[in-house]
Amino acid sequence: MPKIPATIVTGFLGAGKTTLIRHLLQNAGGRRIALIINEFGDLGVDGGILKGCGIESCSDDDVVELSNGCICCTVADDFIPTMEALLARETPPDHIVIETSGLALPQPLVRAFNWPGLKTRVTVDGVVTVLDGPAVAAGTFAADVARIDAQRAADDGLDHETPLSELYADQVACADMIVVGKADLLGAETDALVARIRSEARPGVQVVPATMGTLPVEVVLGRGQGAEDDLAARHELHHHHDHDEDDDHHDDDHHDHAHEHGHDAFESFTVEAPEIDDPAVFAARISEIIRDHGILRLKGFASVAGKPMRLTIQAVGPRVDHYFDRPLGSDARGARLVVIGQSGLDRAAITQALQQTADAPTYA
Repeated sequence: MPKIPATIVTGFLGAGKTTLIRHLLQNAGGRRIALIINEFGDLGVDGGILKGCGIESCSDDDVVELSNGCICCTVADDFIPTMEALLARETPPDHIVIETSGLALPQPLVRAFNWPGLKTRVTVDGVVTVLDGPAVAAGTFAADVARIDAQRAADDGLDHETPLSELYADQVACADMIVVGKADLLGAETDALVARIRSEARPGVQVVPATMGTLPVEVVLGRGQGAEDDLAARHELHHHHDHDEDDDHHDDDHHDHAHEHGHDAFESFTVEAPEIDDPAVFAARISEIIRDHGILRLKGFASVAGKPMRLTIQAVGPRVDHYFDRPLGSDARGARLVVIGQSGLDRAAITQALQQTADAPTYA
């Protein structure tokens, strides 16, 4: 049986994790999504926001709160039994989304997916780190540092006193995607901040500005990273900055502005191209085109000259997977590719490059 994908959403209190997750649920496209929310203290704020919110794809039974402390400190006692219970359901979820506490170290949680009871049944589809863009730009990790200090003091089970600068570095180091939240409040600073964060992250990590969590679901879910098998690459970077961040602190202030502009920040379009000669050459060229144009996601199908099977193509950032999935049958020969990225993509150049790639001769 295929493994159930799980997405870990991390970031400091107030960065916008819950807002991002709500957007994912509202645009789940029929996926059955289960949530594990790591709230502790006397108010299960995130669970209260997400439970009973009227989202068809997520019932109250699909929201599980872990309220016994920081998730990375209670892996064996809380997290693993919760995961095993979800997997034991008569109808398991299609996808699991885990919202960590802002004080959680993401690496121990990723490591838990190698637990014998989980390893063969679930995989880390991706680690998404949400940052408070204005707070990071201003030189702090959070808009409300006192709120984070109170969160730390409220957690009796917290067994690490990691400085916030190191937690920030740890969350950046573990990420497969970094979401720079509240981008509408950054204005002209956005590009410079995105470039700076990209320089701090691992090579190939996507850094994307967002407003009110309005990212395309296809960009966040279905990444297929298998992070639990890639722990060596997710060590702490030891970059010590003076930033800080928050989760819903600014949301009310820019809610209307976000709905004006959030959905306009991304675009997608379809490219029709001739059939291809060599899947490996085609995949390598697609990876190059993605790097050249900053494409977030590319997916689709193609026919290969002389082959009766359809070739599926899935690209997340510069990583391109391709495989034959079924006979072409009555499908038209050629390639049909969907391109997803931030607004302003050079559609003509991308289309031309993909069409030339598909039609290019193969040289020995």
